[in-house]
Amino acid sequence: MSGYTPDEKLRVEQITKLRRQWLKDQELSPREPVVQAKPSGAVSRFWTGFLEPKSLWRLYTYKAYRGGVFTLTRLLIPAWVVHYYVKYHVAVSKLKCLMLFGDTILETGEVVPDLPETHGHH
Repeated sequence: MSGYTPDEKLRVEQITKLRRQWLKDQELSPREPVVQAKPSGAVSRFWTGFLEPKSLWRLYTYKAYRGGVFTLTRLLIPAWVVHYYVKYHVAVSKLKCLMLFGDTILETGEVVPDLPETHGHH
């Protein structure tokens, strides 16, 4: 048995016809899409005027934004990084003991003794 049965052929033909009709229906006429004009409300009128290019509000808002970005990126974050470095790296490194137990002092040849162990404390 080779080939399609008459029912299968009819089904394929109908599906092909439907697909072609669907594709034809997807094409827009020159008059489409038709957009209905909506009356603008008070809020939309405000934002339309506020966001207008070169408006005074927009210029001042942009200047304030750029000033905030400059302050944050060029002043506050670097100041925090310097503060953090000085607080946790420089100050701690000055407090560190440069000599550890068992080290030898070069000038005298003396060995730094260990701390005495005390029992009864952790």
